[in-house]
Amino acid sequence: LRNIVRDQVIRNASMPCGFYSLALPTGMGKTLTSLAWALRHAKKHELKRIIIVLPYINIIDQTAQTLKDIFGEEWVLEHHSNYNEDNSENREEPESCSPLKKRKELACENWDYPIVVTTTVQFFESLFSNRPSKCRKIHNIAESVVIFDEVQTLPKDVILPTLTMLKDIQSVMKTSFLFCTATHPAFEQRQGFNGIDNISPLINDVTALYEKTKRVEYRLLNDLTPIDNSRLLEEVKKSGNAALVIFNTKKTALEFYSTVRDMEAWEKKYHLSTSMCPAHRKGVIKNIRDDLESNRKILVVSTQLIEAGVDFDFPVVFRAMAPLEAIIQSAGRCNREGKLGEMGGHVFLFKLQDGGMPDKTYAVCAGHAEEFIKQDINRLHDHNIFNEYYAQVIRLYVDPDKYKINDLRNKFSFKTVNDSYRIIDNTAEGLYIYNYNEESRQLLHSLEHKEFLSKDDYRRMQAYTVNAYKNFILQNSESCKTMPQGFMVWYGNYDKKTGISLSPIEADKLVV
Repeated sequence: LRNIVRDQVIRNASMPCGFYSLALPTGMGKTLTSLAWALRHAKKHELKRIIIVLPYINIIDQTAQTLKDIFGEEWVLEHHSNYNEDNSENREEPESCSPLKKRKELACENWDYPIVVTTTVQFFESLFSNRPSKCRKIHNIAESVVIFDEVQTLPKDVILPTLTMLKDIQSVMKTSFLFCTATHPAFEQRQGFNGIDNISPLINDVTALYEKTKRVEYRLLNDLTPIDNSRLLEEVKKSGNAALVIFNTKKTALEFYSTVRDMEAWEKKYHLSTSMCPAHRKGVIKNIRDDLESNRKILVVSTQLIEAGVDFDFPVVFRAMAPLEAIIQSAGRCNREGKLGEMGGHVFLFKLQDGGMPDKTYAVCAGHAEEFIKQDINRLHDHNIFNEYYAQVIRLYVDPDKYKINDLRNKFSFKTVNDSYRIIDNTAEGLYIYNYNEESRQLLHSLEHKEFLSKDDYRRMQAYTVNAYKNFILQNSESCKTMPQGFMVWYGNYDKKTGISLSPIEADKLVV
């Protein structure tokens, strides 16, 4: 089936430059199929590069590695969101840098590279920026193929200026855009929403494809009447298999994990959230994959970070009630490879007493999704449901240009545009985790007396950095220290299972 899909997509590569969509069920090889199309499309129209835009840094690592394995290290540029891009001129670069590394450092400034892998933050905040360091790359978006993966993650309250910007680029820069996702949002123009005129699908009969790849059965726990942790635990134990439980907030995930941490009902228990630094999460994700391949009975308790780019395959998934895109994405972690047969996986939706939501928009979208699902739970298998749901949410609950960025652009108020447009909440600040392990401690000691840090230094620090809200930092200021180079270090406790912790620090971590 994957080969049939790829052949069909490739046949559409000679179409003119414009907007395209690739809506594929999870596990159908979106990344490589989209790349095969992009290569042929670029060749046909003599385009200069392919830019792959991903929502999270953890996905960049695995995608970039896949591309390097195919094309070679020298053809692929990774550009993450750096700590402080605007001060890059002041950073010292080691003279021992290899020619390839120097070339990549320069290319990060202007994206002059055949294949660029970057984040949505880096891509869009550069487009809306008024800062020279961020704008140096914009001319190289011209005559490119831009692939957006997991487009459902783009924030709804800036979606209108985001699409307007893409339309402006497409009209003058000879650029093609491909939207990839299992849950395609309603980006098209309609009454009351000035979206994109025409988005051409690369798959002729998407509905039939989704019918052929039904892998899970959806069920409601307690008819979505709120339950407590003990009842949820009872249901998870009853499933008798390896299980994934996904919560909407770090607090609820941590509370549930604390309940099961010392239980013996599973061979191993894992916790995943953004309270854990990337190096920690990467190690846990590898262990989970290994255990699933060995058919071990494990329990994974996670926040929604697991829903984009983390390709697990569980027989059972429990998902706290959430926006529709999150529910469908979480189902993509269940019976992913279809080994349990059609509808062989089970996805249980539940509501938790005092569960909490990340923000108001998330909460209203989850409420609307609940109305949809209660009408007919089987609608979750309908490919068109998400497009309909997204259009309704934008119409009823969300201002798609909350910060009036389109008006500001028309008034040439570029400084205000730069300050207003954000893909992620910028009230968070990076905390370098001193007490993660011996490597994190040694790295800090090697950097703390340097006057300026290189990009490579910042890149190595990224593996041990957690984003924390500023009020958390204020409340725990005795455990935080701002270094002369401008970054902040967390000297407090770090739990080997759950990440940043407010528990008293263990004595052995005080000995260096």
